Amino acid sequence: MAKHGPNAYAKPKNIGATLRRLLRYLGKSTPWLIVVSLCLAASTVCSLAGSYLLKPIINDYIIPGDFPGLARMLALMACVYILGAALSYLYSRIMVRIAQKTVAELRRELFDKMQTLPLRYFDAHPHGELMSLYTNDIETISELINSSLGSLVSSVLTFAGVLGMMFVLNWKLSLITIVFLALMFALVGGIGGRSRVAFAKQQASLGALNGYIEEMIRGQKVIKVFNREAQAKAAFALHNEAFRAAATSAHAYASMMMPAMGNLSRINYAVTCCVGGLLAIGGYFDIGTMATYLNCVKQVSQPIGQVSQQVNVILAAVAGAERVFAVMDAESETDEGKVTLVRVRRTEDGSFTPCSERTGLWAWQKSDGSLTPLCGDVRFENVVFGYNAEKTVLRGISLYAKPGQKIAFVGSTGAGKTTITNLINRFYEIGEGTITYDGIDVREIEKDSLRRSLGIVLQDTHLFTGTVMENIRYGRLDATDEECIAAAKLANADTFIRHLPQGYRTLLTGDGGSLSQGERQLLAIARAAVSDPPVLILDEATSSIDTRTEKLIERGMDSLMEGRTVFVIAHRLSTVRNARAILVLEGGEIIERGDHDDLMTQRGRYYRLCTGESELS
Repeated sequence: MAKHGPNAYAKPKNIGATLRRLLRYLGKSTPWLIVVSLCLAASTVCSLAGSYLLKPIINDYIIPGDFPGLARMLALMACVYILGAALSYLYSRIMVRIAQKTVAELRRELFDKMQTLPLRYFDAHPHGELMSLYTNDIETISELINSSLGSLVSSVLTFAGVLGMMFVLNWKLSLITIVFLALMFALVGGIGGRSRVAFAKQQASLGALNGYIEEMIRGQKVIKVFNREAQAKAAFALHNEAFRAAATSAHAYASMMMPAMGNLSRINYAVTCCVGGLLAIGGYFDIGTMATYLNCVKQVSQPIGQVSQQVNVILAAVAGAERVFAVMDAESETDEGKVTLVRVRRTEDGSFTPCSERTGLWAWQKSDGSLTPLCGDVRFENVVFGYNAEKTVLRGISLYAKPGQKIAFVGSTGAGKTTITNLINRFYEIGEGTITYDGIDVREIEKDSLRRSLGIVLQDTHLFTGTVMENIRYGRLDATDEECIAAAKLANADTFIRHLPQGYRTLLTGDGGSLSQGERQLLAIARAAVSDPPVLILDEATSSIDTRTEKLIERGMDSLMEGRTVFVIAHRLSTVRNARAILVLEGGEIIERGDHDDLMTQRGRYYRLCTGESELS
């Protein structure tokens, strides 16, 4: 799915294929669809029968003056129409259930698919645009199934039945209607083609508008800090105008259809009345047949008008469905790893064996059943990586982190610090070189197992809607309350949590908006602590915490990092002085390495950063 903008949109590529794919989802409700089909057919028969009864009522009861018989026929006609209405109500109710079941399945599959997509996909698609798939696009599909599909089938059946009845009543007079129907179909085809493109553009513009709104809502604080309200409103006006123009064009074509169809229908009726009247005068028509036929003439154009009314819904749904299916067809994150992470226990002879109980010991289990203890030995060998082919971010990176060591990365923004940690997680795949974990190439390890062995504290903390306890437990879902509280104490978060209105049971919403940035990061550190990982990644984890709080955290972090391999992306150089190795990056390359004392002796980039001769951004 291409990125959309105000002036860029994706046309529906294949209406037939998209509709067939939607019908496969409907096929899961085949028994109910059979009931709907029977109801539709019976309802159409009732409608046609009610119209045909007009002929005998006029010829056999009204003209002869048989009023008791007329009353019986009118009662019969009323029963036929009531039965048709009841059947229509029944199929519409069933279609509502089918529609909601289908779109629920679509939403589930779409959400499940998004969980398999690589981060690269989300980097290229605005969050608001992806949200638009769940709201606008799937809603148009729901409307198509809920009302338009049944209406479309009913209209086709009614059209075929009425046209057949007209030929039975008088095939010669029906030729006039055929001419006007040909004009109506040409009109629907011409306007419908333009309407399809217009509705595709409308959906794309709506996605771009939603994406911009979502971005501006998330960035309100930044907008106000820099007094950019005027610029935000101006940019919104452009997106809003693009959507207005697209929607105006789409609905203009849709609204053009009915007046044109209505005028052609009235002209057809007038011509038929004149010719039919002449035929009746000449004795070719009886009064009852003439009245029934004219009623059919009025009815025959109604299904075409109803279909034309649904064109905008159908085209909008097709455009939305193509956008949804484009995500479903996107390439999922590949995982060819066969090595899994398993719990183990130590036997009497010192070897390891898999077990189900919690022992605090883990091992990598290969496909042949052999076990390699999880220690946290991470090594990079000549790693080359770029987020795209045009720009290389890392150039020949080689480093090693032995179990229990603390490795720090410092350098300017864009030097590649965070990228290195992203590669350990296999959020992205490297171009050249190798990354090993306990001597195993990370590409051979299942991604779920790999990421389960890592604990990460990001600079941008994300909290979910739920209690404080639930947010901490997100690090390990089977953690007890006591373990979560212990983790919070380790991160020095326990004190502020107990001062919240309901303590650990306090409900957090809006990404923890009621907490300060520092408090949110303390919870993120507690979340990492409760996961008890052998390898810990701290991505500027204390950047939003004041110096006093940072010193308190460092004492807890030292306990958390004990015996673990730790990668630290430094925001404050004071946090990395005790690192076993400090790697200074610049332009995607390691330009200096050593501990704090070694690097100060070299009097290079790190020395200048520490002494303030250059700034770390």
